[in-house]
This record gives sequence, structure tokens and C-alpha cells, in this order.
Amino acid sequence: MILNHIWGLYAHPVDEWRTIDQRHESFLYAFTHILVVAILPCLAAYYASAHLGWSIGARDTIFLTQNSAVTMAVLMYIGMIVAVFALAYLIHWMAKTFGASPSYTQSLELAAYTATPAMMSGIAALYPELWFVTMAFLAGIAYSVYLLYAGVPILMHIPEERGFLYSSSVVTAGLILMVILMVSSAILWTNGLMPQYQ
Repeated sequence: MILNHIWGLYAHPVDEWRTIDQRHESFLYAFTHILVVAILPCLAAYYASAHLGWSIGARDTIFLTQNSAVTMAVLMYIGMIVAVFALAYLIHWMAKTFGASPSYTQSLELAAYTATPAMMSGIAALYPELWFVTMAFLAGIAYSVYLLYAGVPILMHIPEERGFLYSSSVVTAGLILMVILMVSSAILWTNGLMPQYQ
């Protein structure tokens, strides 16, 4: 079923949001979706860092040691899961302001399925060229934002005009979360979790 939703979100997003809304899936289902989708880019990043090497411009290819690659992949996995739950919390917290009253599970569904393209764009790490991964990530983020704007009015049962404002607030909160995640990574990086290169 998880793969059906992923395909539906890409092939016919509005219809898929309606299907998700009608099914009222459980917390466990949304949580499982996050766990499965988030592991794919982490595995790709691990493999690229330890076995393929990163190519940045005209420099030599950069490889991480196995231990560093595993550590980075695990931290990336935890970071993505925490970010989706934080986004779900913000979606739930802001709901009353925009006239919606979703359960936390509905908020988690919105966050999980909206974040799917951004997370899946991490599979681009299997071709570890910085420009390619950056372009794939930007495309994933753009499609995630589109899914958010399409899904908020349907899942939150509010008019499209109010849904636009709600979605814009969620995008802003998501960008702030991304900055927090990047700053946290930089702090960890400079305080003992810097990777070891081969």
C-alpha cells in the first residue's frame, strides 16, 4: 500500500490526497511510511560516500571511511524522521488558526506524504556529482511544496483560499526546520562528528 501512495502522489496527486483522506489511515501506517521512505536516501548516501566517492568540481573523488559513512547515514535517517514529526507537530499546532481541526495522525500523514518527494530525491546520491544531487533535491523540494498546496485543503477540510495561507505558513515553518537541521549538522560536524576520509 505504501508504494501505491507514492506512485499516486506522482501520477495523480489530487486524487491520491482524496484517497488518503477517505482511508483515515492509522498513526502506525504513516509512521511506517516515514521509516521506509527515509531509509532509501540514507542507504544511497552511505553507498555513495563509502564506495562510489563524491566528485566536487575538478577535485579528486572523495571517499569516507565505512564507519564515518554509517554514522552519517544513521544521523541523516534520525534527522529526517525527527524533521517530519516536527513538521507534523507544527501543522497540527497551526490548524486552529486556519479553521481546521485535524487529529495528529492527519497532520502526520500530511507531513509524511508531502516530504516523500524531497526524501526520495536523496536517491540521486547514487550518482554522486554535487550538481546532480543538488538539482534532484531542488526538484524534490519543489514537488513537495506542490503536494503541500494540493493536499492541505483536502486533508484539512478547509477552503482553498484558506488552504493557500495555511500551506504558505507550513512552507515557512518547513524552511525554518531545514535551517535548524543544517545548523545542528554544522554544530555536530565541528564538535567531534566530523567524518573521516579515506
